Order: sequence, then structure tokens, then C-alpha cells
Amino acid sequence: MKKFLAMLLVVVMALAVCACGPTGEESTTAAPNNTDTSAAGKLLSDAFIDPVNDWAKYDKLIDDIRVETDKAKRTEMMHEAEDILMSNGAVIPLYYYNDIYMEKDYVSGMYANLFGYKFFQNVTLANGSKTLRVNLASEPDFLDPALNSSVDGACLAVNSFAGLYTYNAEGKTVPDLATGYTVSEPAEDGSVTFTVTLKDGLKWSDGSELTAADFEYSWKRAAATATGSDYGYMFSTFVGYPDNLSVLAKDAKTLEFSLVAPCAYIEGLMAFPTFFPVKQSAVEAYGDWQTSPGGWCTEAGFVSNGPFVCTGWDHDVSMTYEKNPNYHDAANVTVDKLEFMLSADDTAIYAAYNAGNVDIIDTVPTDEIANLLKTENKEFKIIDNLGTYYVAFNVNSKLFEGKTPAEAACMRLAFNILIDRNAICETVGQTGQVAASSYIPLGMADGNGGIFKPTADANSYYNVSGINDDFDATVAKAKEYLEAAGFKFGEDGKLSAETPIVIEYLTNDGTGHVAAAQIMQQDFAELGIQMTIQQVEWNTFLEERKNGNFDIAREGWLADFDDPINMLEMFQTSSGNNDCQFGRFDGWDTVAEETTAAEDTTAAAEDTTAAVEDTTAAVEDTTVAA
Repeated sequence: MKKFLAMLLVVVMALAVCACGPTGEESTTAAPNNTDTSAAGKLLSDAFIDPVNDWAKYDKLIDDIRVETDKAKRTEMMHEAEDILMSNGAVIPLYYYNDIYMEKDYVSGMYANLFGYKFFQNVTLANGSKTLRVNLASEPDFLDPALNSSVDGACLAVNSFAGLYTYNAEGKTVPDLATGYTVSEPAEDGSVTFTVTLKDGLKWSDGSELTAADFEYSWKRAAATATGSDYGYMFSTFVGYPDNLSVLAKDAKTLEFSLVAPCAYIEGLMAFPTFFPVKQSAVEAYGDWQTSPGGWCTEAGFVSNGPFVCTGWDHDVSMTYEKNPNYHDAANVTVDKLEFMLSADDTAIYAAYNAGNVDIIDTVPTDEIANLLKTENKEFKIIDNLGTYYVAFNVNSKLFEGKTPAEAACMRLAFNILIDRNAICETVGQTGQVAASSYIPLGMADGNGGIFKPTADANSYYNVSGINDDFDATVAKAKEYLEAAGFKFGEDGKLSAETPIVIEYLTNDGTGHVAAAQIMQQDFAELGIQMTIQQVEWNTFLEERKNGNFDIAREGWLADFDDPINMLEMFQTSSGNNDCQFGRFDGWDTVAEETTAAEDTTAAAEDTTAAVEDTTAAVEDTTVAA
């Protein structure tokens, strides 16, 4: 027996040594600190870290925020994360969102929430029609709720699928397919277990039974690395994330899942489209479902479980949804049919609205807004949103070749302070948008009973009006940033031909997006920066951004729930929404796989150690008995 124990101990020691590879030193994360004493480094804040090769520190901080139970400390950590994010200049906020749309005066009952979702199931039309005609955007990228990452796609999802929770007309989370839930006291490791009870008689649109097992399948699928969901990280607070998710259907009506720590925004997660159920047999009936997970719902007739079901789809032209008789609350759905016009041409959309061909449109040409406001057109609506319109740099762009991390950051910060945000708000937005001085939007809760950014001037990273209040000083500061990055200037104050900056701005179609880009184009030209504007159609735009095929691009983020972690976790290295490509050096994904393998080895070593301890105890008990 002693020989057996000795062999086990050797195995444990060997496994422990194997587990302590390059990632072993990352068990604690040092506070970010800029120690670069170069000319560029001296211009950066102490929060600065290399956004490519040192981004693991940010990743670790976000992971720590997720499990922090001290609410005040958690809020401080989120401020620290925003400090790091803003220090490198790759995220350039322009203004805080509101939402505009137009709605015919005979339409009532449509409601929206702060996150941009529009709900149509309670619409009534005083003109006698039972069909609501809507434009949200152009051809949707994905209708699979696990794969969608656009606001218009989310609007389609909340009208065709249903989750455990949803939002009411007051913007509050309320049970949908659930009756409610209970949560356990924290275990010794801090984890908590939620138990959700589903309503009776739930069905899919094809009439088949919908049970807790459908949620187990759907959540595990959405979190799995093989699925490749942009929003897979939303499950990162679950025990066993990503590929051994702790979610279990205890019976047909009982769903149990465990999180690594208590979660104040759990209802917001359960109301988020990525957490909606999909029917396994429908998903896997598609021939290439393993390599093309969203392929099952690219044509009309796919199975869903919400107020409406897609019955017609003329790609790039229109979609038709009809009332789902198997929806659990079908008795309260007041409209029989939704007809969607698919277009991103806001001039054509506006013409269709004025011709009476659509009842609700989600965009208005920029040059029409002033007149709509002047005439006090009651069909023109302005509502609150919780989000930020911003510009993103690709930190791996060839624009930064040959530059140190600090020099590249100085280049981006020069762009940042040259932008006339007030002009963009006043001439492009025109509906009371607030110029943004930080990424976390104005009015977002801080998770500790307060507001993360209570006023426009709080937690500011730059003077949004600097280019107007003191033009010469702001341009001089931008020039200082660029000179520190190695650029030279001529006597005219513009970049010399020896060190030019030529960039391409990527945007989708839309008069507002293009107008904002044109203002920035003029602003950058003050120092001789040459920027061209490339417009591409919506789905191409999404893919180009996601894959990092751009220098600088227009971005916008509407919060998914009212907590800053939502705005911060999207920039972790492996996030599908990390358009800036933070942390993505060559081979970063291989390193991530090796890290996971090392963690698995460590866990195995710990299990073996526990087994040895149990065996030792048993031997000691036997010795005592002897």
C-alpha cells in the first residue's frame, strides 16, 4: 500500500508541474500600470496596457468582476476596466444613443425598451387592418437567436421566439415562459443554483411540446465553442462554461442551472435572445447543422415559439410573420400579421412610409429630421436608449505597423480629440443626443444601487467640446500625440509627405452614418490626415468588422441589460463582439486552447490529490484498526 501511495504522489507532482506552464503566472493580475518612459508612453494614462500582447490582464479583470460579490468593489473594478479600455484610444465614443422612429397615427400598442427591442404583439390599428407593415432594417444576418448580434435581429427574435422572461411596456423584466424562480444560498465556492419553473402547456409553433429539456439543449448549444455564437460569453458566469455548462432539466417543467457567483441581472439574461430556446430536431434537420448552425432558419417556415411565426421570406425584399396559435399567450396577441420591408436605404424607406406602404419605420433620412422637428410631426417619435454610438480602430491594422503599442495608442488618441462631437450631435443626430465623454452610457446602473455615469461630465476621459472651446490647443495636443508617435509636420501644420496617414473608414449604408463620417473626415484633415469612406451593405459590414478587415469603422452598442459588465465584457479577447481585435496576436487562439488544457490538467491534478488524500486517510484508518 505504501508503494502504491508513493506512486500516486509522484503522479500528482508530475501533473502539478505540467499544469504550471506559461499561464501559471497569470493566477493573479497585477494592477495595470504604464511604465513606458518614451515620449509616447509619457502621454498615456497609468491604466494603459498593450492592447494586443498584454490584453490578458483585461480579460482576467473582467473574469474577476463576474465573480466579485462585494458590490462596491465590483463597481470600482468596472471603472478600472473602463480606464484600461479608454486608455488605448481604440474605442472612440461619439454620443449616447436615443432612438427615433415613425409610426402612423392609427397605430397604437407597440412598445420598446432601453435596449432597442420593439414588441408588436399588442399593436392595434384604428384603420381596421389586422396587418402591421414595418421596416426595421435590411436582410437579417441571422434569425437563430443564439447567433444574432444585431438590434434589428433582436427585434425579430423577441417577436418570433419567447424566453423564460421578457420585458413589459414599462421596460421591466417579467416572467414569460416561466412562472418564477428560486435561488440557493451561496455554496462554499461562492456558486449559486437557480431553479426555474415553466408554465403548463407550452408548445412550439408546430404544436409539439416545449419542455425544460429544450432550454437545456439550447443554452448548452449557445455556449458551446463549436456553435461560435458572438454572444456565447454571456454564459461565462455559468459553472462549466463553455462546453460543460451546468444546466439541467430536472423534469419537463423544472430547469436548474448554477452560476459561479450571485447575479443581480439574471432576469435580464433570461430575457435576452441568446437565452431563447430552439427546437433540437428542427436545428439538426438541416443537413450542415454542425458546420452551419444557423442554416435551419434561413427560409420561411422554421419552428419558433413566440407570438409570431415566419411564413414568407422573399430574400432582400420582404418577410411575412403570422400570429402563432400555439404561443402560450396567443389570446392576447392583437395583430394577425406582420409584413417587413427589407431595406437599409433610408430615403426609399421614408418614401414608402409617406406613400402609405408601411406603418412603422425605424430610420429617417438625416436631412428630413429638422423639418419633422420644426413641424412637430406627431408621428415622429424619440425615445430613450441605453447605449453608445462610437468609432472603433482595429488594433492590428497595418496603419500601426512599425509603431510601439504606446505610439499606436497616441495615434488613436489624436483622432479621438480632433472629432467635433457637438457637430455630429447637432447636424447628424439632431434629436438631443449627448456627446459622449466615456464608453459606458449616461444613466446606466452601477450594480450597487447607484448610477455608473450620472451626468454627462462625470467619469469623463476627454473634453467633448475641446475642439470648439479651444481649437488651437486641441489641434496642438493632437499634433503632440502624433509627433510622439514619430510623425512629422510641415510649416503649414499638416503632416509632411514623409510621414502621411491614409486610412479607410468602414460603414454600412445610411445617410446618418455617412454624414458623421464626413464630419470626421473634415476634422482629421485639420492635420492632413487623409480618410476615405467605404460604404458596404449590412451583412458584409458585419462580417468585415467581426473579422478585423478594416482600419477604422463605425460602431454602436445598445446595452443588452442594465449593468456595465455588458459593455465591458464584449472586449475580452475571445468575444465574438470584439471588433477592435484586442488581445488577438498571431496564434492567440492556440494559446487560449493551451490555457484551457493547462486548467484541465490542474483540475485533474487536484482530483488526483484528493484521491491520494482519501486513500491516505483510508490507510491511516486501517492502521489504527490494526
